[in-house]
Amino acid sequence: MTTRKIFAALMLGSALALTGCGVSYNVQSVSEQAAGAQVQVVPLTAQNIKAANAAPYTPRSLPAVFYQAAGGGNLRGAGALPIAPDLPALAPQPLELRVPPAFEAQPYEIGVGDVVLLATKASPSTVEQLSGLLAAQNQRQGYTVRDDGAIAIPDIGEISIAGMTLEEAEAAVFDALVRQGIDPAFSLEVAEFNSKRVAVGGAVAQARLVPITLTRLELGEALTAAGGVTLRDQDYASIRIYRDGTLYQIPVETFFARPELQNVPLKAGDSIYVDSNYDLDRALQFYEQQLSVTQLRSSSRLQALNELQAEIELRRAALVEQRENFEAREALGAEGRDHVYLAGEVSEQSRFPLPYARQASLADVLFANGGISNTTGDPTEIYVLRGTGEGDTVTAWHLDAGNAAALALATRFEMRPNDVVFVEAQPITKWNRALQQALPTLISTAAASVAN
Repeated sequence: MTTRKIFAALMLGSALALTGCGVSYNVQSVSEQAAGAQVQVVPLTAQNIKAANAAPYTPRSLPAVFYQAAGGGNLRGAGALPIAPDLPALAPQPLELRVPPAFEAQPYEIGVGDVVLLATKASPSTVEQLSGLLAAQNQRQGYTVRDDGAIAIPDIGEISIAGMTLEEAEAAVFDALVRQGIDPAFSLEVAEFNSKRVAVGGAVAQARLVPITLTRLELGEALTAAGGVTLRDQDYASIRIYRDGTLYQIPVETFFARPELQNVPLKAGDSIYVDSNYDLDRALQFYEQQLSVTQLRSSSRLQALNELQAEIELRRAALVEQRENFEAREALGAEGRDHVYLAGEVSEQSRFPLPYARQASLADVLFANGGISNTTGDPTEIYVLRGTGEGDTVTAWHLDAGNAAALALATRFEMRPNDVVFVEAQPITKWNRALQQALPTLISTAAASVAN
């Protein structure tokens, strides 16, 4: 038999196979009827996308445990300083002038207990992103440097600034804001100076702790802050300064006669004691009390930090356990979840879980699992099938993405539970699949025709 006859036989077999009973190819498509329900096809355009998103839906929320942090424990204090001792009146004796040595002033370093204040610009975006910082600006509420040397800013996290100068702390806060993608326009200042102090006691109006601030603290300023010297007879009274294990003294009469002595700079940890006698035992008792209180506070603070750390670890472990239990229940299907279904000519037909606490778009569903099949899918025939709930009407939102710019609409189209995203096949795909299924019949028919 000639080649022409064989080809004719194949064509005859093709016609018989494609029209014969039982070998026709059925393909999925969107029509006006579906299982007795009316199907309304609505083009998805920029004008009617608002109507498409009008269907009410509130995304499911994560359990509250996912919004909790393990921090927030309170560090108990070590108590107040003991009352300074009273000194008995003793016979006055001549006093020697021993002035503390000068030292080079250093920039103020932020320490534990200091309160820093962040002020930010009050723009709408800043209100959303830095609500904690804006509240601090409006209410003048700062952030206390904790015992671990850090401050905790809402939505930003912990920033360690202890031991830094104000300029270095600004750089640390700037870096933290930039890492979070937040506008770093802010100002930083120390609102309360609590980490570096000088103790003033003895014959003053009120014994107190005088803080050291950004400017250096001088002897005259410290005495003034304590209400001034309250001695009646200044001839044999002295101002004693205990610093780094050494005791210095300045006669009160000399102190007022020589203005430069009032400008003697003080260091953090200095203890100033004014008395009207030469009994060093009472004065030294005052200094010993200051040292004992410092040691007591250090020991108590260390113990409190250990207790706080243990409490935070327990809280963190409880949070982790609760979160893992929720994730296990969800993996086993014991937690309610909303889904969207992906069908037709896509890379993978699947079920897409709608996210917690936010809306998902058509673009999220299409491209989460590979998107439309490049070889078989028809980008001009993308549908979102959405039922009304009663089962008698189905709305088919039709997206024609033949122009790729139309995919921008997919990022704005909000999905609803039980939506079905369907992509039709290319016309050539339908023909190829019909031919592949009919090919065995074609071969058998052609062979029979040749045999006859």
